[in-house]
Amino acid sequence: MSVVITGNDLTIDDLARVAYEHEPVSLCPQAHARMQRSRALVERLAALDSPVYGVTTGLGALKNLRIPRDQIGQFQQNILMSHAAGIGVPFDRPTVRAVMLARLNGMARGGAGVSLAVCETLLTMLNLGLHPVIPSRGSIGMSDLAPLAHMALPLIGLGEVEYQGRVMPGAEAIELAGLLPVALGAKDALALCSANSVSVGRGALVLADAVRLLVAADVSAALSLEGFQGNVGPLDPRAHAVRPFAGQRAAADHMRDLLRGSSLWIPDPLRSMQDPLSFRCVTQVHGAARDALGFVRRTIEVELNASGDNPVVLPDDDIIMSNGNFHVAGVAMGFDLLAIALAHVTSIIANRVIRLMDPALSGLPPQLTARPGINCGLSTFQKTITALDAEVRLAAAPGSVHFTPVAGDIEDHATMATLCVDKAARVVDLAWNMLSIELLTAAQAIDLRAGPQLGDGTRAAYEIVRSVAPYSADDHVLAPDVQIVADLLRADTISQVVHHKIGAEMLPIPAPARRIEQPSLINLWLGAGI
Repeated sequence: MSVVITGNDLTIDDLARVAYEHEPVSLCPQAHARMQRSRALVERLAALDSPVYGVTTGLGALKNLRIPRDQIGQFQQNILMSHAAGIGVPFDRPTVRAVMLARLNGMARGGAGVSLAVCETLLTMLNLGLHPVIPSRGSIGMSDLAPLAHMALPLIGLGEVEYQGRVMPGAEAIELAGLLPVALGAKDALALCSANSVSVGRGALVLADAVRLLVAADVSAALSLEGFQGNVGPLDPRAHAVRPFAGQRAAADHMRDLLRGSSLWIPDPLRSMQDPLSFRCVTQVHGAARDALGFVRRTIEVELNASGDNPVVLPDDDIIMSNGNFHVAGVAMGFDLLAIALAHVTSIIANRVIRLMDPALSGLPPQLTARPGINCGLSTFQKTITALDAEVRLAAAPGSVHFTPVAGDIEDHATMATLCVDKAARVVDLAWNMLSIELLTAAQAIDLRAGPQLGDGTRAAYEIVRSVAPYSADDHVLAPDVQIVADLLRADTISQVVHHKIGAEMLPIPAPARRIEQPSLINLWLGAGI
């Protein structure tokens, strides 16, 4: 199934499928016609003597300098070369594909006024798997000029490309794929790099990961509640009816489904009336994170199908208009918010792990080992998870407020959107490992309780964990256990199996392909084995 881009209705699900599963992409006829109309206007105005920003004039602080008509093509090529000033570790392949698709969809909307040959060559590169090498540092979030210039260099036979398993010069890759470099015309280079496709494209993938993360966080918290033998009273729907936040209600509904059939629902006078807040307030924290994610998702979905081009081509009004739509304040603020929201989620994860190892609170042996003294048990998990949580808190510090005026103070504000997306990505990556540690800790606590009756969802989660990481009767090397469970979490395997068991649908957003040490187990997990 191919993804047809129109400029108006690209979804995060579409983008994730193209990024991770290499779905083919095509351009709809209406978008093709729209782009032709916009291009005709660019070419007509470029032939006149009137100033058009970035077409017949310079850029930024050079905006008052005119470009001679016979040097317009060279000027556009110079834009790409001069703006390709990115540094740092290149983006991974899925991110590059997401960036390319986001820019293609923006062009398809018509506001870019790009030559059809430029758009079609970039589209062909995406479908053939010619992935430009794009350094991850260099954008201040006011159009991702530097990274997008690196994306565009191979179109003119420059830069580097990852193709057929190796990195090679752009000219070599283009020739090997049977393509020809394109000759840039008026506004073509500006159309390629005057957009926020890195912030938005990568942001969409980070957001998709965050969606999966919050689902898995409910599973992990529910398993910890089983291991702690906690009070399920806070999940009562009546408690959430009096505080009707949509995210909180969704989290509570999900937790009840996961714990369906658990012995925790059987009244026990020995059970604590009020558990520590990291157990008692899961739905409030996860619910607020869900609501924050909803804001970010709405913002990204609009940006994916918007034109941030400056200037923007408006053929219906016969004008090319300078504007400020490249200022993606909502994206920057949104990913700052998302990082903060997830930091609250990771904080209570860390606290639950530590509380599970506290005999005074859990009633379990110290450090969750049946033979303390000779065995240290899971004690060092407390340090690992605290270190990870400290990194999360650092990454959750706002990035959108850090900017410096540039371009002779003409560009005196910035969003730092790429930084904000990057910080949120780091938070998500750290959180997967923290969830892995929590699942392992909760499973150990359950084992030490001699097998309480688990819920439908929590039993499935427990059995998956135990199929790859056995009960720690005596000390053993723990790092491989953390890694394999984290891989299963990242690949959505645990969530898929758990939701299959409780009869709930998972969100359709694809997960990145991850290597799993025992892939044949998935058939057992989804079958009669669990």
